[in-house]
Order: sequence, then structure tokens, then C-alpha cells
Amino acid sequence: MTAGEIEIRRLSREELSRVGEIDRTERIDVLYVQRGTRLEERAGAWSARAWDPNGQGEHSVAAQQATLEHYVDAGATALGAFAAERLVGIGLVLPHLRPGVAQLPFLYVSDGFRAMGIGRRLSDELDRVAREAGDTEIVVSATPSKNTVRFYLGRGYELMHEPLPELFELEPDDVHMRKSLSG
Repeated sequence: MTAGEIEIRRLSREELSRVGEIDRTERIDVLYVQRGTRLEERAGAWSARAWDPNGQGEHSVAAQQATLEHYVDAGATALGAFAAERLVGIGLVLPHLRPGVAQLPFLYVSDGFRAMGIGRRLSDELDRVAREAGDTEIVVSATPSKNTVRFYLGRGYELMHEPLPELFELEPDDVHMRKSLSG
């Protein structure tokens, strides 16, 4: 399957329960610690397993669905990437987190579908939604894994010297980045 065979479309609130179709499994051997605009590597074993389909904890499907619904209820747009009928990627953009600043609070591509351009296509579409809403900048609090941080840096994001306090409070261990949407 190629990225061209993947359909990207807006998700309704009712479809957010399909987040359980995403397999977030990832081998993580390097995490970053952000120090202003510098990153320090930490080697270790922090691999991510699939979301728990039955539990209610932080890494459960139920928790992910609740997070998605929270953002959509706050005005976010959710986009899904589909291989045939299966959801293999999902991303959200919340316009106007601050005046002129959108937030990318959620972006996942299933294991087995990464490195095919799906994340890039979702990111491009989410940027477009934010631009059309009138935002000129987008911020992300990224999981500090090497693959995730490299993805965002490759998409034009830059490390923030000081993260937005409201995002740092929620995700103090994440890597906080910004990108200009004008251009």
C-alpha cells in the first residue's frame, strides 16, 4: 500500500471511538530532554505498547477517545487516514489556542503504516485547517522520542526557548515546538 492509496478525511465526533484501530506500538531507544532550544539524548528502553482496549488508564483506548472528544468539543478539527476502511492515522488541530496560534494536540500513525508519508499528509492538512482559521503559527508538545521529534523537525517545527505555560503544565516532559504557518 502507498500513501496515495490512503484516504484522508474529516472525522465526525462519533467516529472518534475508532481511535482503538490505531496501533501506537513503537520501539523507543532514545528520548530527548529539552533544555531551551537544545536537546539532550537519553538512551534506554521506553517502547510504547498498543493502547489498552479494555482499561480506563492513561494509555487506554477509552482515555484516548476522551482526549479526542475534549479537543473536538473545544473546537478542534479531527482528520483520519484510512487504508480501505481501517483507520491508520489520526490528527487534530485546535485553532486559536491563543490569538493567531493553533495547537496540534494529537497525531498518530499506526505501526506498519509509518514512513509512508501518511503523517506528512495529515500534518499538511492540519496546517491548512489552521491557516484557513486565521492562525499564523502552530505549536506541538511532542512525545520526546527520537522518531517523533525528528518527524516534527523535518516538518519545519523549531524548538521553543520557552514552552507555552499551559502546555508545559500538561506535558512537562514533552518537546515543545512551534512552526510558522505563513509561507
